[in-house]
Amino acid sequence: MKRREFITLLGGAAAAWPLAAVAQQSAMPVVGFLHSGSPEPNVNRVAAFRKGLGEAGYVEGQNVAIEFRWAADQDDRLPDLAADLIRRRVAVIATPGSTPAALAAKAATTTIPIIFAIAADPVAMGLVASLNRPGGNATGVSFQTVELVAKQFEMLRELAPGANRFVALVNPNSAFTDAVVKELQASAALGLPIEILRAGTGREIDAAFANLVQKPGSALLSSPDAFFTTRRAQIVTLAARHALPAIYPAREYAEIGGLMSYGPNIVDAFRLTGIYVGRVLKGEKPADIPVVRPTKFELVVNLNTARALGIAIPNTLLALADEVIE
Repeated sequence: MKRREFITLLGGAAAAWPLAAVAQQSAMPVVGFLHSGSPEPNVNRVAAFRKGLGEAGYVEGQNVAIEFRWAADQDDRLPDLAADLIRRRVAVIATPGSTPAALAAKAATTTIPIIFAIAADPVAMGLVASLNRPGGNATGVSFQTVELVAKQFEMLRELAPGANRFVALVNPNSAFTDAVVKELQASAALGLPIEILRAGTGREIDAAFANLVQKPGSALLSSPDAFFTTRRAQIVTLAARHALPAIYPAREYAEIGGLMSYGPNIVDAFRLTGIYVGRVLKGEKPADIPVVRPTKFELVVNLNTARALGIAIPNTLLALADEVIE
């Protein structure tokens, strides 16, 4: 081959390399991550989501890209954020830990796969036709936390036998608040009544606690809700300030000073969501992937908080605890 021809060929190949790189990059699937909260309180959960993707064979920046959209506790932004992801032509939309995000994604598309992880019943929410046969473009993880509030209420009564007022903090903006309230009222009918306090903003949380402390002998149940999880530091701090016995729906509350938590491992649910996203990226259809439900629930007791509040944790609860924080 003549020198001039070789140089021409080499130059042409060099020019083609960037184009090949661009083509390879554009072929990388993009996962849309839609959430009603903010990044900061969900750092561990997002890490778990990435871990699940990794277990399924996908590593961000290598063979998959992730586009994050956070509504910052403004659920009315979710439809626009979901539409933005659709315009981005994402391969899958993941909505772990946010029922409003799952509903917004479902309303926005019937074709792009949606992988959720929610506390509500996905059948009742209209996300799937059934747990075993979802039948549409959505599947994922159902925490069962609504069904657990009765057990949490029972534990709260055992934790605070001297309480004369039991209060549940619920978010009126949540899609499954009515189901939570119904479950609690059914449980309360068997014993002491439970009062419902509604709070959908940070200020309303402050007002709810101001209401609580007006009457001595109160005990608190914080209902499962993504907004409350985002505000968990505020809720736990207020409960400690007013020396309120309280039970929470996830271990993350107990880890930052909450007295006691009982519920599924939400961080692991984010990991499972990542695995499900990976399965869809490999070609499985959400319609054929059953919704998974946690089989293990964690009781976490924070003894440091109990001592600070002067509360003696019953031995029956300590014996059941999966973890005791000292």
